[in-house]
Amino acid sequence: MNRMMYIFCMLIWGLNFIAVKIQGTDASLEISLLYRSAIAFCLFLGLLFFQKKTVKVKNGDWLTLIGFGFCNFAISYLLLYYGTILATSALVTLIFSMKVVTTPILIGLFLKKKIDLKIYIGGALGILSVIVILIPELDTINADFMTGALLAIIGTLITSLGDVFSLYNSEKNINPVLANTIGMFSAVVFLLIFSTISGQKFVIPTTISYWIGLLYLAILASFVAWLFYLNLVKNIGASESSYMVAGFPAIGGIASVCIGESKLSLYLIFGIVLAVLGAYIALSKSEKEA
Repeated sequence: MNRMMYIFCMLIWGLNFIAVKIQGTDASLEISLLYRSAIAFCLFLGLLFFQKKTVKVKNGDWLTLIGFGFCNFAISYLLLYYGTILATSALVTLIFSMKVVTTPILIGLFLKKKIDLKIYIGGALGILSVIVILIPELDTINADFMTGALLAIIGTLITSLGDVFSLYNSEKNINPVLANTIGMFSAVVFLLIFSTISGQKFVIPTTISYWIGLLYLAILASFVAWLFYLNLVKNIGASESSYMVAGFPAIGGIASVCIGESKLSLYLIFGIVLAVLGAYIALSKSEKEA
């Protein structure tokens, strides 16, 4: 069962940005993300009621729960959505996989935890992988592509900041389903206000590809995969569960080639290998942990 959940999460999250690309822009990215968050929130709220857990949150913990929602479900997703549309899903997936490096660094900075040398080694390989993949694109890279890559980097950093909030909430023994419910609700409120202020049109797209992408992201990626991941953390541990991130670049890269978005090349293959190796090193256990 653990193996099935592990493979499911790795595949679903590894294909996240392919789904964003398939979903397209029939509705604005803000509205699409709002729909995704609203569906996921309803699912988590239903699960919370089904569990019949008493909702108890200390006053000081509300801010970290809201911060978790803003960073992990709203702001970072929005930036990564734009990055995927402007650049390529393969590149965004590869950049996003570097959260295995940026998250420990931010945790070390904010929660005063030691940062191992392996994190920096993994980060160096991750940066090198991005450079390698960009080499054949140097002649054709435009402003939109570079903007997309930059937004993906910022989105990944904000996701890592959300992971800091998530760890803090976990150390406070806050029910993870409750944390996700409050976090997703915070994202819905933020996106609703932001979409209204920025003048986005609340349209209901009619294309099948849009709804396939939306339901994939809302139900499979934002709800089912999260539940499986929470069970994996409980069953096999957080470190072991995080190893799936190492597979994201390969899954995203292969899928990008399959849909004709990226061309198969030695640069892409070598870049993916470097990204996977960097993630593996960053996530590997040190001798003290083993």
